[in-house]
Amino acid sequence: MRILVTGAAGFIASHLCEKLVALGHEVVGLDNFNDYYSPALKEMNAKDIEVKGVSIFRVDLNDDLSKVFEKPYDYIYHLAAQPGISSDTTLEEYVRNNIYATQNLLDTVLAYNPNLKSFVNIATSSVYGIEATVDEKISAQPVSFYGSTKLAAEQLVLGLQRLGKLKACSIRLYSVFGPRERPEKLYTKLIENLYNDKPFPLFEGSVKHERSFTYVGDIVEGLAAIIGKEDVVNGEIINLGTDEVNTTQDGINAVEQIMHKTLIIDNKPPRKGDQQRTAAVIDKARKLLNYEPKVTLKQGLEEQVKWYKEKFID
Repeated sequence: MRILVTGAAGFIASHLCEKLVALGHEVVGLDNFNDYYSPALKEMNAKDIEVKGVSIFRVDLNDDLSKVFEKPYDYIYHLAAQPGISSDTTLEEYVRNNIYATQNLLDTVLAYNPNLKSFVNIATSSVYGIEATVDEKISAQPVSFYGSTKLAAEQLVLGLQRLGKLKACSIRLYSVFGPRERPEKLYTKLIENLYNDKPFPLFEGSVKHERSFTYVGDIVEGLAAIIGKEDVVNGEIINLGTDEVNTTQDGINAVEQIMHKTLIIDNKPPRKGDQQRTAAVIDKARKLLNYEPKVTLKQGLEEQVKWYKEKFID
């Protein structure tokens, strides 16, 4: 199959590209290499996947995408987004990069790639709001610009599916971690601060937050399983994560054990928009995709520490 992956130089998308190539597919990536976090890190990811045969278009999803679609695709995985639940990013940036960008991509697909097998939208558990502990039938109640605009993007995709113009599904991800995790996210920041004996900013109450921390390798297995099941998942919203729940404190303890160091804590006030609890309900993913997460938090963090050491220490 010929597959387009947006946000290809990012954390999850770069792993997905590698997985799809390993399965024998032709993979084309797209990324704008913006400066939300260091473009140098994205270049590092891009190099890792390009040597494995992924070609990358360096273009913004809000721009003219006709050259990207000179040859049609069988599947599109749309992972590109403006991330961050509690960042200083403006509403305008979220709207531009999550809503307008998604609509421009959809318009281009309808114009140049009408026979697409499936448009796989990557959404987030943040659409559920403060307590992401429910199945896909529950109404979304986002409390952040990120969650709200990702929900809007999801509905743009599924709206076209409901009109019969596109085969599509939307996958809501839960607290993904592992090698290449973004530098401002919990575990990469924990590992970096421990290695460098730097104080770690810990927001009030966050050590008790519960999360379905899901290893990136399990996530991409679930995403890749959609290929060949496009009729089964057409029109569906599917949670993808793990039903193993750990607190932030559990994660801190695990990284300290792996690295044999003690974290220096810098206590901060509570952070606006933080989810209190996520617990992935993945019955639908198990039924439709034969999905079964296998990697424990400790196993995944060992891989992430190993990656960090290889890329930034040795």
